[in-house]
Amino acid sequence: MQHASPKLSARSLFISDLHLGARGSRAASILEFLQGVEAQRIYLVGDILDIWHPAAVHWSETHDAIIDWFGAQVAAGREVIYLYGNHDREMRVNFPRPLPAITVAERVTHEAADGRRYLVLHGDQCDMRILRWHLMTRIGSRCDALLRRIDQWLRRRRNLSEGERSLIQIALAGINHLLAMGDGFEGRLRALARDSGHDGIICGHSHKPALREEDGAIYANCGDWVDSMTALIELEDGRLQLLEWSPEAIPASNLREQLA
Repeated sequence: MQHASPKLSARSLFISDLHLGARGSRAASILEFLQGVEAQRIYLVGDILDIWHPAAVHWSETHDAIIDWFGAQVAAGREVIYLYGNHDREMRVNFPRPLPAITVAERVTHEAADGRRYLVLHGDQCDMRILRWHLMTRIGSRCDALLRRIDQWLRRRRNLSEGERSLIQIALAGINHLLAMGDGFEGRLRALARDSGHDGIICGHSHKPALREEDGAIYANCGDWVDSMTALIELEDGRLQLLEWSPEAIPASNLREQLA
């Protein structure tokens, strides 16, 4: 597989919600994006694996290649930090042994080149109480898988291309956004960062990419690789950029937002 050259260079890469193993994950796009990026430190900000589908795991050689890419980063001396989320919480006690050098944690502090300190975590810690129940995660995962299976069937019947968004995809994205916005998700994360002495928060979970600063506190959400196809990078001077992947972009991604 060819990818854009030269590669996009970053001090740090933050990427979340790949949902590898789930029907909606865009493995080919994920791999092409990763192959076009070089970063000294890589944060996997939760829900990298989706292990709530024991009866229907969707896996291929492309998925294996993504895992191999993470291993190659470790072998090259780069730091890789795995911050587990609600769909891969078991990784805290059952991390694959072929990648022993990867740090696994619930949350960490990232110090940027400009001295700013960010709390990095998946974000489900600040969900509404009912959404934090594991049963709700299971129900949501099964419903999402069923709808995406129907969507794939309809796309084949209507000859929709991979790049065209269907009504089901739009509806699923809207539901994710409503769940994230409905009860102060962002506000609670900002407060968590502030109360723990950080300058901002870097998270995922909501599938809603964002990069903004309010009252001196930075909120950065990596987005996801089911709907938004975005990731966050830190440049050598400490600035954050939110990138949106597209196969035509050179190198690797289009700039979506930048924080000065």
